[in-house]
Amino acid sequence: MAPLAAARLGGSSSRAACLQLAISLLVLSLYCEACRKVTFNLPSKLEAGALIGKVNLKLCLRTSDLITSSDPDFRVLEDGSLFSTNAISLSSAGRNFTILLTDSQKKIQKQVPVILQSNLKKATEKGEIVLRRSKRRWAPVPTIIMENSLGPFPMQIQQLFSDTAQNYNITYSISGPGVDQPPLNYFYIERETGNLFVTGPIDREEYPEFKIICYARTLDGYTPERPLVHVIRIEDDNDNPPVFNPAVCTFQVYENSRSGTVIGEMTATDGDEIGTLHTKLKYRIINQNPVSSKFPTMFNIDPDSGVITLASPGLDREDVEQYVLLIEARDMAGQPFGLCTTGTAVIELQDRNDHAPMCDKSLYEVFIPENTVGAKVIEIGAVDRDLPETSAWHATFKIIKGNEDGAFSIETNPRSNIGTLCVDKGLDYEKTKERRLEISVTNDEPYVLPPNSRTVSQGSCVVVVKVRDIDEGPVFDPCVYILNIKECLPGGTMVGHYLAKDPETRNSEDIRYGVLQDPCGWITMDERGEIRTTKLLDRDAPNMQNYQCNVTVSATDRSGKTGTGVIVVNLEDENDNFPVIVQREKIMCRDRKPICLTAVDADLPPNTVPFTFEITDRNLEWKLIGNDEKSVFLEPVNHIPYGVYDIPIMVTDNGGKQGITVVRVLVCDCTTPSDCIGALPDRNIEPETGIYQSPNVTLGLWAILAMILGSLLLLLILITLCGCCGAAPVSSKHVCDDLANQNLIISNTEAPGEEVMDPNILPLKTGNVVTSDQGAGFGMKAGGQESFEMVKGGGHQTMDSLEGGGLHTLQSVKGHHTLESGRGYGHPMMDAYRYSYSEWQNFTHPRLTEEPIRGHTLIKN
Repeated sequence: MAPLAAARLGGSSSRAACLQLAISLLVLSLYCEACRKVTFNLPSKLEAGALIGKVNLKLCLRTSDLITSSDPDFRVLEDGSLFSTNAISLSSAGRNFTILLTDSQKKIQKQVPVILQSNLKKATEKGEIVLRRSKRRWAPVPTIIMENSLGPFPMQIQQLFSDTAQNYNITYSISGPGVDQPPLNYFYIERETGNLFVTGPIDREEYPEFKIICYARTLDGYTPERPLVHVIRIEDDNDNPPVFNPAVCTFQVYENSRSGTVIGEMTATDGDEIGTLHTKLKYRIINQNPVSSKFPTMFNIDPDSGVITLASPGLDREDVEQYVLLIEARDMAGQPFGLCTTGTAVIELQDRNDHAPMCDKSLYEVFIPENTVGAKVIEIGAVDRDLPETSAWHATFKIIKGNEDGAFSIETNPRSNIGTLCVDKGLDYEKTKERRLEISVTNDEPYVLPPNSRTVSQGSCVVVVKVRDIDEGPVFDPCVYILNIKECLPGGTMVGHYLAKDPETRNSEDIRYGVLQDPCGWITMDERGEIRTTKLLDRDAPNMQNYQCNVTVSATDRSGKTGTGVIVVNLEDENDNFPVIVQREKIMCRDRKPICLTAVDADLPPNTVPFTFEITDRNLEWKLIGNDEKSVFLEPVNHIPYGVYDIPIMVTDNGGKQGITVVRVLVCDCTTPSDCIGALPDRNIEPETGIYQSPNVTLGLWAILAMILGSLLLLLILITLCGCCGAAPVSSKHVCDDLANQNLIISNTEAPGEEVMDPNILPLKTGNVVTSDQGAGFGMKAGGQESFEMVKGGGHQTMDSLEGGGLHTLQSVKGHHTLESGRGYGHPMMDAYRYSYSEWQNFTHPRLTEEPIRGHTLIKN
């Protein structure tokens, strides 16, 4: 390269070296394939930097990375442009040289013969190409200067010439960067000749080109030519080696990775001209540390891109944690004469869970007293070759066999990888004298198998726990005793037997029992372990809040050691309540719409629903239609007259308990139930629902007989009055002493009337009259008198209806009771509305004229 550079600069001292190089190239050309020769017709004189022509190098060799000229006075660019490097005079014989093309990758060399002629004669030989050059004018080709040229300086690089110099005396001048602008004084021109000179070497990386303005003027200042922008390009010299930035790169790769895994990219930069061989870099690994004996070549690098890949699947972090690669980058496409530099690639291996943890020992033996709870049994260590403090290193212990009852547990310390085995339940020496536990140890992270390796075996160990015997108190078996007691059992009934045993002797002799805690006070326990009730326990009792109670009992042996047990007492429900119909009185209007009857039961399932309904009196013209499991519809079979009907209905629960409820239905000529309020005696009717609420009073046998006798007596009185009125003469001013001449006419109107003060009205002493605002009816006086009492009605009753008063009975709600047992319902009601004798006299004595008296009208015959 140095002789060639000296030839380009031209100098007397380097002529011999250039001639020597030309001879060498000539000898080399004898062994190269020659392409078609090229001929140029040129003037006899050529200046330095003159463009001779352009050669199509692709026709000779498509790819060439080195282009040289056998004649140092000529320079060839990569595009085939041919320039003169020095001023040349061509003789009539012309001048010949060769362009050498080299493809270093394919190792091919070709040469192009070049013939320069001083005249314009056309070559006639076959296969020659003749190129003509036109006359050079004011616009020369760009000037090219070799970067960092060695001189001598000043060195002529171009000659400017104007065609107008044939007619004028022309002077030349230049201006611009490198002349009178920074950087200053790099170029100057001779005014008379137009020779352009460079004053010193130029760095292309700092100034890749200059654009100067050239002027051609006459002596008097006339400018026959326009100012010319002349480009001076600095041809790159390979003076910058490649540079890695940064010089050290760190990459990570998982161990056990497969071949071809991309690790990273190591690239360098070159400050020379891009697109030339000066910046075409090649990479290679020149050193690897450490070197594996099994895999000498562990990594590869792409020579063009610098991408580092894994060459062999032998990365094992446990053997080597990191590799250091020394990488070289060389320009000139990696040729030996190219400039080079080195960089360092540090490859760190990341851990994978390719090693299973193992226990410190395979067998452990430990002793523990029986009944010990919450104590540490033993510590088990784990060994793992993976990277500490990572998920591939953290161990997890687990009891996989021998702990079916959950008596043991094991915990792991994540910092030390030590598992602590603890006992959570007391061990009984009498049951088990030795426990054999199998414990496994695993990692949190799943295992990653290395290439071409077998399955990772799981680490495990065996812990033998031997139980030591100690003297202990009695033990109840079971420790929790479930005792179910039926309700309503008499107090003192034995309901169970709960015994404890001595763990050593396995018998219950000489053990005393007692109750430690019974918050409900339901049971007692004697010294023999028999359990009895303290009282009658009824679930329906008002003070019964809960139906389950936990009772703690104790057992004491001869040595005074005690043991405790728990009795869970459940009070079970008995089917001691039969279902009853809640709404026992209903009103049915003229539309005969069915009545819904709903029953309830105080017991619990399964002694409740579904209920079975049945009418016990088959002679009644009523029927039941099912609705759901706790209600039915009641309706008449045929058309029945208006009136009050008592219907006995038997309701049976799911447990077979049954009872009869008498339902009273008033069939009334109404549209809504509220229209018939007051139609039944002793009723409280809710207008919205049509439901009757009556006092708990039922007429006994003597009351019914009294009502019948009272009705007969009233009938006798009426017959007597009618007979008396028929025999007496008619008078408009005098009223007979009896009522035989008068008829009692029913009237539904009530007027104030006048006070009946006539002394002729017959006074009738019968007894006290009892009235009720809830309906008309008959009843016996509570004081035991046999006299007849008439109950005053809030509605309008006829005498005929009074005669039929025996049809009206009082209903019982909770059982059958007599009038005397009405508990305040009969006596206050009767006594509160008792009429005096004068009132009864006013009620029964009519006037001679028509007078309305309390809902009745007396008409004199």
